[in-house]
Amino acid sequence: MMGQAKLQRTMGSLGVFSVAAGAMISSGLFVLPGLAYSKAGPGVILSYLLAALLVLPSLMCEAELATAMPRAGGACFFVGRSLGAVWGLFGGLALWFSLALKSGFAIMGIALFLEILLDRFAGVSLGAWQVRLLAVACCAGFTAINALSVRHAAGFQVALVGVLLMVLVLFVGKGFGEVQVQQFDGFLARGWMEILATSGLVFVSFGGLTSVAAIAEEIQHPGRSLPRGMFVAWLVVTLFYVGAVAVTVGVCDPEELAASNAPLSLAAERFMGFFGFVVLGVAGMAAYVTTANGGILTASRTPMAMSRDRLLPPGVAWVHPRFQTPLVSVLLTGGFLAVALVLLDLEALAKTASTLLILLFLLDNASVIIMRESRIQSYRPKFRAPLYPYMQVTAIILYVLLIVDMGLAPLGISAGFITLSILWYFIYVRQRVRQVSAAMHVVERVTDRQLRTVTLEDELRDILMERDAIVADRFDHLVQRCEILDIAGRRVAEEVFGNVAAVLSARLGLGEKELFERLVRREAEGSTVITPGLAIPHIIVPGEHRFDLVLVRSVDGIDYPNTDQPVHAMFILAGSKDERNYHLRALMAIAHVVQGKDFDKRWRQARDAQALRNLILLSTRPRDTQA
Repeated sequence: MMGQAKLQRTMGSLGVFSVAAGAMISSGLFVLPGLAYSKAGPGVILSYLLAALLVLPSLMCEAELATAMPRAGGACFFVGRSLGAVWGLFGGLALWFSLALKSGFAIMGIALFLEILLDRFAGVSLGAWQVRLLAVACCAGFTAINALSVRHAAGFQVALVGVLLMVLVLFVGKGFGEVQVQQFDGFLARGWMEILATSGLVFVSFGGLTSVAAIAEEIQHPGRSLPRGMFVAWLVVTLFYVGAVAVTVGVCDPEELAASNAPLSLAAERFMGFFGFVVLGVAGMAAYVTTANGGILTASRTPMAMSRDRLLPPGVAWVHPRFQTPLVSVLLTGGFLAVALVLLDLEALAKTASTLLILLFLLDNASVIIMRESRIQSYRPKFRAPLYPYMQVTAIILYVLLIVDMGLAPLGISAGFITLSILWYFIYVRQRVRQVSAAMHVVERVTDRQLRTVTLEDELRDILMERDAIVADRFDHLVQRCEILDIAGRRVAEEVFGNVAAVLSARLGLGEKELFERLVRREAEGSTVITPGLAIPHIIVPGEHRFDLVLVRSVDGIDYPNTDQPVHAMFILAGSKDERNYHLRALMAIAHVVQGKDFDKRWRQARDAQALRNLILLSTRPRDTQA
């Protein structure tokens, strides 16, 4: 179906870096330092550094989740798969709402900047409604760019971020030589509590960093490009934030800085004159443009992902056959922004959006905990967040404290948002979605109850096969069709051979007794135990073009003659003489599978037969597609 078409992977590490950096370098750098300085004094430099460290746990968690599940929608997809449909719905709406409003705030900044230029250079004064209509026109332009092609949108982002970083290099490089050390007197005079509180204020400056996960489906080699682009963006932007704020504090009069809404332009004018003011003004404009463009790009992928998950109507996920962009989703995002720009108080909504982003960060950390504790075999991120689970638990506690510190109004709106998500779930989603989350797998482990579906595990398997470009070969097809015996209790080899012979008899149309005798005779000729815990019995059967596979898992162990250690994994091969060549290829495939990282551990921990099957299908062994 057209609506379920996959997005093209056209963005590399540079595109990831540009979208992430562009989403961060905006009002947090060109507006907030003045207000933050009024609260923390020179210690505002530490506030920015602390904010960068506070966002790091969420960056690592998003990198882990995105490399395991590189799908459009980011937190919407992750949270839904880990915590369930209700939280996935809330996460999706919250992500869409907050990213879109952040983009809208930047678009309004563009309109206000254009108003200043028209007034200063053309003598044209615009009224409040004219400014809003100008913002709507800008919104339409960015929506059109994103509707035509993500390649154009990402290329546009790369160019803008490149210009912006060059200007900041000029500002920081030239400004450090002009810094007056006495401006840093009383660096900690306001106290650590005020510095920490101010870090909560500027925390939202880094919120755009993790939004790049929303376009993971359009990133080439996401297992490598996503974490690389995100971490480089975090490091570069943190250095520029700290450096630019340090220069600004070091060259500006304290009273002027505390009252300024354009602190970097104010600082640039101090040591570069009017030229510096203009250059930093243009850089601020570029920052707003990158935030607006990147915000629409990432926000529009959220309703698309929600539609794919049947959380929203199916038409929202429609991908244009020519442009290969989620056109309906982009237009919905642009339309929502246009309405917000005309009707809504963006300042109040920006604060609410910040609260929702912090909630999403909290859910990201909770999702990593749930996914790991579920022990789903097909959850295999290319990057794993360190210090598990201590970093995640600490981050959750800190984020709760930050949310409480935001005040009653954002908390009330967030609670209302959660209530709205629950209502929509019961009105629309509940009868359409029967999805088992990773949280249910944790419940299964705790209660020892077997779930009746493996939908999530199979879905993650398919995602990983696409991520790792795994092309199924003949052995994969054998595994997909083979019988799997998951044997409980301690057994002896001949007893298991009897079970296997019964299976092969039904599949190959041969006598059960004959197959049993062949298995026993083959074992008598020489042990098929290859390594401790692993046996590969293989027999020749009569006929032509016959080849089959049976898998056996015994957690308690199978006792083989002449071996001290019990066998936990058996790969039984049965083929006719004309399949001798493939017989060898199958043995090579099995050798690669069992040599995979943590195979023994994963094999024993697999929850059921389907998990065992997925374990083999997700092996990184070389594929023999010519067989």
